[in-house]
This record gives sequence, structure tokens and C-alpha cells, in this order.
Amino acid sequence: MSQIGAPHGGTCPKSPRSRTLRTVATLTSAVLAVTALAGCSADDDADAAPVAAQDNAPTPRDLVADGGTLRWAVDAAPTTLNAFQADADATTSRIAGALLPALYTLDQRGRPQRNPDYLESAQVVETEPKQVVLYKLNQQAVWSDGREIGAPDFVAQWRALSGRDTAYWTARNSGYERIEKIERGKNDLEVRVTFSKPYADWQSLFTPLYPKQVMGSPDSFNDGARTTLKATAGPFLLKSVDAKSGDVTLIRSPRWWGQAAKLDTVVLKPVPRADRADALAAGTLDLAEIDRSTAERISLALKDARAGRNGAQAALAHGPGSSITPSKALKSWALAHGSDEEKAEEVRAARKKNQEAIARYASAQDTLATYVVRKSLEPAYTQLSLNGESGPLSDERVRRAVARAIDRQELAESVLKPLGLPAKPPGSHLALAGQAAYKDSSDALGGQDTQEARALLADAGWVPGGAEQPAGTKAGSEAEKKEGTEKGASEKKEAEKPAKSTAAPAAPADAKKKSDEASGDAPSDEGLYVVGDDKPGDRRAVPAQAAPGTGTRVLTPAPAAALQGAALQARAEALDTRPEALEAGTGSAARAGAPQAVKPDRGAAGAYAPRGTAAPAAVPGAQQALGKDGKALSLRFVLPSGPGSESLRTVGDRIVRMLDAVGIRTEVTKVPDESFFKDHIASGDYDLALYSWPASAFPATDARPIFAKPEPASDGSLMVEQNYSRVGTDRIDQLFDQAAGTLDEEEALELVRQADARIWAAAGSIPLYQRPQLVAARADLVNAGAWGFAAPRYQDIGFEKDASPKKADKKADKRTGEKTGEKAD
Repeated sequence: MSQIGAPHGGTCPKSPRSRTLRTVATLTSAVLAVTALAGCSADDDADAAPVAAQDNAPTPRDLVADGGTLRWAVDAAPTTLNAFQADADATTSRIAGALLPALYTLDQRGRPQRNPDYLESAQVVETEPKQVVLYKLNQQAVWSDGREIGAPDFVAQWRALSGRDTAYWTARNSGYERIEKIERGKNDLEVRVTFSKPYADWQSLFTPLYPKQVMGSPDSFNDGARTTLKATAGPFLLKSVDAKSGDVTLIRSPRWWGQAAKLDTVVLKPVPRADRADALAAGTLDLAEIDRSTAERISLALKDARAGRNGAQAALAHGPGSSITPSKALKSWALAHGSDEEKAEEVRAARKKNQEAIARYASAQDTLATYVVRKSLEPAYTQLSLNGESGPLSDERVRRAVARAIDRQELAESVLKPLGLPAKPPGSHLALAGQAAYKDSSDALGGQDTQEARALLADAGWVPGGAEQPAGTKAGSEAEKKEGTEKGASEKKEAEKPAKSTAAPAAPADAKKKSDEASGDAPSDEGLYVVGDDKPGDRRAVPAQAAPGTGTRVLTPAPAAALQGAALQARAEALDTRPEALEAGTGSAARAGAPQAVKPDRGAAGAYAPRGTAAPAAVPGAQQALGKDGKALSLRFVLPSGPGSESLRTVGDRIVRMLDAVGIRTEVTKVPDESFFKDHIASGDYDLALYSWPASAFPATDARPIFAKPEPASDGSLMVEQNYSRVGTDRIDQLFDQAAGTLDEEEALELVRQADARIWAAAGSIPLYQRPQLVAARADLVNAGAWGFAAPRYQDIGFEKDASPKKADKKADKRTGEKTGEKAD
């Protein structure tokens, strides 16, 4: 998986929908303003267009030449051809898209559309007593061995992915476990699927669809489809996988019943991102995703071509020869022909090396001028993840303080504005602008506010000079007496001892507390689980209560935190328009009928004190490092160190400065790309981290494991699924489950939006910007490039008819325009 928007202010961005597997985010319970959120119209959001349109040189098929070979860069050779195995990657998905049935594909707005090449129709035909979906298949649809696509293939895939047979090594079974039975309809072209319980995301199933020869037995599923496929049913066939080079060769399928593929051959070539500039300069690729530096180099080559400079002239203008002045050239010539033979030989060798470098650069620039850069935004967003497992970030006030210190608009602009792409920070964790589920719920957390961030930290007990306080002295709202903590021989042993916290005094709002507990959003210990203190970062361990019968510890917040959690719950309920919420007297609609006047919610004053209470005044040295109980507030910020991660590191540097402004110090740790995710993110060995996740057309299914509340395992560890921030709430889980279980599409979308508002309030995952998608393509290559949300139509990709070099240059001028590379000047 490769690794998504509202500007600063009160506007309500619009709506999207996308189909990709996701894998991460974070939750908890929190507090903040939702005024703009409550005022935004979900209908307005749903009608919005994507933030950036796709850029793939759309061309009618009659203007596309028949034949040709496309050399398409991929990150690595596929480890498997089975998309449902754990080690499937982006190359696996690309191959599946060209070879296998996709019953539904995504349009430009990230919304699933029926694929008429395989389906004549698909609809829910019964809802009582069980949901039944009837698929009517295209009567021409056949596998490459001549057999019709039909019910046996559906049955085999269901049985393999249902999770009932553990002999199948599957990576996921979402949705398939809800199927009760599959049977033939009136004829071989009809397939009836009956569900044991309602499933809103049924359109996500059977894409890709594998033949029964692959899914029919554990052996064929586990091993048989790793390097070959026994049958396919797409516009292309699998010809070969080169074991040495990793090249995957696809050829036009003679059995394809749809519009014939324009290309004869597609070769997927493994080329690491860092090597793609050289591969393009050598002319060995036709299509490749690239980074910003490569895009700027192509743009520079195109500017040279438009200015009439050839490669040799460009090399002297800004290449290896640009530093050679007339005086340096004369001196070099004199030394090369001088009487000192040893020195002359040395200079002649240097001159030869420099001339070779100039020649290489000139040739590369001439070749790069035959490409264009096509750009859009990926259906994925980069987020700042806050690990709430233990340490300072287990306190939701500290997580919110980090979030309020971050200027998301500035970060988005720093990445996207130089590329000429829209720089709107994403307003949702679960959808992107243009998708049906999209609604900007970021006001549930609030925008950048340095004073508010400082107030939150002070309320959590982190104050200037706190690191110098004697151990045992508490600050802020944490200055409560704690018993049962004894000083041990080491800090680690002390951190591992569970502490007893005094019970919060009974409040008159007991009824509210009970209501919160029933709804799953109780403000006490919601989502604050700690895996048994065995991580390398023992410095994050804090005294905690041991959950009965487990090694997992539950952190109990101070009364002030409980009050803040209650405030958050009230704000999140402002979005809750479910009938049951109205009946229960919760939610904005219910409260609208209350006799008392409801004042506009403009956010909480001070540190969420009653309105009218002034926020703590900024004191001299407010940027001084904060501390509590004799310990400094410092967070470990883990970043990848590879050559393809420069952008993340630049963004990380900006975040460090923003946090420093509120007194939060960071310890930046740069780790190899290959260990970044496995050894740090997945294992929980970090406090802060930057990484990206794709959006989904089916968030109720695909995002559920990403934001699921972690649960204690029998061995005392924590089962996090894909929630690597390790915090969550029962209420968010309930909203996902309700969204997946209703067949009312509008209700499902509203439930997803409510879940997102609570995810924002949790401040465990802060979406920063939608990832840029930069693609280098030969100027005469059409129907290919930066697709954005949309799935490629492989059969339409090809080279433009009669595209002469002069014509290609004109197309390059037109399509590049203001595209990346204005910086190249």
C-alpha cells in the first residue's frame, strides 16, 4: 500500500468515496469545538468534487494507435499474485487489475461503479428475512480457459475468505464472514448471495474475483497463485515473471470479450524510486511515479527545449559545465598542456571525466524532454500519528495540545503549493473530498491555537520548570494524592508498579455519567490501555491500575480530565441525529427543543474552564521546556531515513518547530525505511510518527480495524488490529458496526461521519495533507498518468496515433504549463 481537505477557517469542504485497503489511524476521547461542524451540510459535502482532478491525457480510443509496448515502473517484483495474501503489494494489485474480474471499479470521485464488462446488474432483491444480492453476469464473460464465470467461482472465493477454514492463509475476510450461502440463480449467469446479517458494503466483495482453480483448495490458494495464475479474465494475460529481473510481462488476451486492449504488451519493471530519474534519463521507462526532484528535472528539460537549448547547451547553463568560467577553462587548458607531465596527466584525466559528465547530462536532458509530468492527488493522506499507549501521550489533553500546536494548513502548503496542487488539509479520516462519506469534522478537535495548546498542557500538569520539581510533587490538575507507589531500585521497576488513584468525588451528574457509560463514551478510562510495559521505550511507562486478571494496565485520568471527556462527549453528540439519540434526549436535534436557550459553541475558554474564565496568561519563557514531577516533556519522533522520504523529514522538521513553540521537546530518531513500519510503527516503539494511509470507498468495512478499540489478549498484551496508535472507544466501534449493518445508504454515511467526528476529538491521528501524485509519462502516451481516485482502464492505455516528435513537444508544452518545476528556475 502506498502510502487526503479543508482550509483553516470555517468553511465546509465536500464529499468522497474510494476503494483501497487501508491500515492505520488512532482514537481516544477528547474535547473541543464543533460549531462549524454542526453547521456544515452533509449534502453539500456529498456533492463536492475532488480537490484535484485526474491528469491522464484522456483520449478517445479511435485516436489511440493499436500495438506497442508499455514499460511501466513498479516498486518491486510481486511476492505473490494472490491479492488476498498478507504479502500482497501494489504490484500484485496492478497485475490483478489487468488480469482479473473487478465487479465494481472506482470513478473519478472515488465512488464504486458497476463494471459492465462483468456485470449486467447487481442489486439487493430481498431484505427480509435475510439480505439477498442477485448478480447477473455478462453472458460473454469467460475465463482464459474458456469456462464461463459463474457461481462456482463465487462459492470458492467465499469459502476461502470466510475465515471458517484456517488452512487458508488469508490476510482479510471482511464481509465474506457475513455470507450465509451462495447459489445458482435461474440460470448459470445468475448468482444469489444470501447474508446472515445485513451488510452495507456488499459491493466491496468479489473484487478481484479469482477462478475456482485458485480459491478451491488451501494448497492452490496458499502456494499455487504466488507466481502464476491458472486462469484469468481480463484484457491482458500473464505471459511471464522473470525470476532474475523481476519483470512481469502481460500480453493482450485473445479471449477478452470487451473492447480490445490497444497495447500489445505491458512490462512491469521493478525500479526503486531513487533510481527512476536515471531510468527515465536512459529512456528505459514509459510511465513511472516519481518524486518532486525528478519532476523538477523533467520540467527543467522541457523549459530548455522550449527555449531552444539542446542538452549540451543545458549542461553548460545549469549542468556539470555550469561552473566552468573562461578563466578556469584557460587555466585548465594551460595545465593540461604544460611542462609538468604529472600535473598535466592529472588535469587531462579530470577534464575527460568532466566532459563525460557533461555528455551524460546533455543526453539525459534531451531524453527527459520527451516526457511530461502528470499530477494529481493520491487517494491517500499523510497523518501525524500519536501513540497513546503510554507516557505523556496517554493523556488525551497532551494529544490535543500536540494537535492544537500543529498548523495543518502551513504543512499542506509546504508540500503541495510548490507543485501547483491544491493545499487543503483533509477534513476526514474516513473519506476524501469528492467521496460520498466525506464531511469536514476537524472542528471536533479545533484548529491551530498556541495559547490553547499551552493551556491544555498546563491543565495536564506540564508546566515551565516542572522538570526541576522534586520527585513526587504534582502540578496542575495532576496534583492529586496517589498512594501505593514505592520507590524502587530502578525507574523501570517503579514504572511497572501499579498505583492506586483516589476515587473521583461523586458529582451531581451521575445520570450523565451512566448515560456516557451506556453509550460507550464514558470519559473515565476510555481507550487508555497500556501494553504491559515491555517496549523499548520504558521511559514512557507511567503508574497505572492493573486491569483484573490481565497484564494490561488501565490509566485513570484525573477528575479534570473526566470533565473534559464529558465536554467532548457533549460536543460530539452535537452531530448525533439518530432517532434513538433524539428519543434519549441527546444530540443537537433533541436539545433544540429544550426550553433553555442554547448558546453558540465557540470553543471552550481557557483550559476548558467555564465560559468567562481567562486562559492562563503566557508567562515569560513560555517556550521553555515543560516538565512535571521532575521529568521533562519530551516525545520521540520517529522518521524514515531513506532517499525517498525527504518530504516526510521536511514536514517533520516543521512539526518539531511548531511543538517547540509550545514547550514540547522532541527527540527525532531517523531509522531505515525497511524497519520504519515493522520495527517502530507496528510494534509501538514511537511517540510521534508520519506515515500515509489510503482512503476507501467502503470505510465502514476497511477503516474499522484501523480505529478499533484495542482489546487485551489472554497473554496480557494488547490486540490492536491495525490501530497502531493503540487508543479507541466503544462508541466509535459501535458506529462502524451500525454503518456496516444498515442497508440505508444515507444512514450508513451519516454514521460514518459521526464516527469520524469522534476520531478527530480523540486526537490520536491528525491528517495533514493529501499525498501528491506525480507521474512521468512519455508525451505521446495517453489514457495513463495520475489517475487520482479512478481505476485505470488498461484496455484504453496506448500511444497516440501519428505522434511525431514535434507534435509530442507541443503536447509536452501544453500539458506541463504551470506544472511542477517552476522551482527549477
